[in-house]
Amino acid sequence: MSTRQFWGTWRLQSFEVRTSGEDVSYPYGRDAKGYLTYTQDGYMAVSVMKALRANFDSSDMLSASVDEKRSAFDSFASYCGTYEVRENKIIHHVQLSLFPNWSGSDQERFFKFSADRLVLSTPMAAGVTAIVVWRRVQLTQN
Repeated sequence: MSTRQFWGTWRLQSFEVRTSGEDVSYPYGRDAKGYLTYTQDGYMAVSVMKALRANFDSSDMLSASVDEKRSAFDSFASYCGTYEVRENKIIHHVQLSLFPNWSGSDQERFFKFSADRLVLSTPMAAGVTAIVVWRRVQLTQN
């Protein structure tokens, strides 16, 4: 499969975690925000966050309290690196990540395209799957 279908920027439509028992949760809320970008030269970047995040008391992020930092970490996810496509999977070769354990790892996602949507799914544990739906961003002329 060609990587051409992936190229461009995608806006988050939904991020949910489903169990085999049909339970659904929304780790970043039902109104989560995010972008995913795949470039022609093989790089990718993704950021996802809760829609309403509290500002820090200070404008200096280095002086934030432990609670502010914890809240910011718990409401945001981001990583970047390179990617490759193998059959029905896209593999993200993570180079940098907010979650340090992912730096240097490979994150595999099953993919499916439907019109202007890209669905990425990831089995997380026995009977638990993350399903993330992205919609291609269309630039408009002004």
